[in-house]
Amino acid sequence: MKTKIWIALIALYIVWGSTYFGIKVAIETIPPFFHAAIRFFASGLILVAWQRGAGNEMPTRKQWIAAAIIGNLLLLGGNGLVSWAEQFIPSGIAALIVGSVPMFLVVLDAIRPGGKKPTWQAIVGLVVGFIGIFILVGPAEISGGELELNPLGVIALLAACLLWAGGSIYSKSADLPKSSLMSTGAQMLMGSVGLLAVSGLTGELSGWDAAAVSPRSIYGLLYLIFIGSLIGFVAYGWLLQNAPISLVATYAYVNPIVAVILGYFLGNEALEPRIWLATAIIIGAVMFINSRSKPQSRKEAKEVVMESRQ
Repeated sequence: MKTKIWIALIALYIVWGSTYFGIKVAIETIPPFFHAAIRFFASGLILVAWQRGAGNEMPTRKQWIAAAIIGNLLLLGGNGLVSWAEQFIPSGIAALIVGSVPMFLVVLDAIRPGGKKPTWQAIVGLVVGFIGIFILVGPAEISGGELELNPLGVIALLAACLLWAGGSIYSKSADLPKSSLMSTGAQMLMGSVGLLAVSGLTGELSGWDAAAVSPRSIYGLLYLIFIGSLIGFVAYGWLLQNAPISLVATYAYVNPIVAVILGYFLGNEALEPRIWLATAIIIGAVMFINSRSKPQSRKEAKEVVMESRQ
């Protein structure tokens, strides 16, 4: 069993760490919101059909509404903004910023009515983590290095983190299907509707020539659908049932590192000292924050199955 657990865990490290570069490739010739709409509609449809065929009940009307709220916060606000930002921001840096979602979770949980106030450990982690983000995205004259990041791209990524955190917190108390995969599929379907609507409203399809889509972008999109979304979530669901939650949670620390490495070797993205310094600070801060308390049960982990996921 240990061998199977580690195979699944390593697969999760690589699969979910590679989705950031997969997005970068897909949006080379496919509009960002539209590509995400296709990805999550296809993935969601497959998951819902599979779970229905396995005997799980379809979501109720109330559950579809909850799935719509969560799906649009996580996939439209979260993934959609990340996809848009990656037009201007290297995929590895996008992954590092998104990796700070647990920090935003602490902040939102502290300010919402009835929320949990942060401990001194969480506050220290937040201060250190946001210093790491500043080193990563701050002006080159202050943070060091030669890489200049697009301000709008950075703002979009930070907004994505905030929306992800909001969706994750809401999901903990929302009425959702018992099957985590059915719930995920429903969220994907409802999120894809929002993504398609925004794609149309922003006019990103105006003048877009579908015939000009490159095979490389198509391969990237197919990778995101079948590997990133389907295999990734199946592996994650299996690990939740067969491995310690503390071990499964390590994907959140490894994914950004995998994304940075893949961006460097496959995407010719800059990899300067300040990026490694920021990586160590942000990931260390998230680990420090998360170590303040352990998940109560496997059920709690399933409730936030979509948290921080690409």
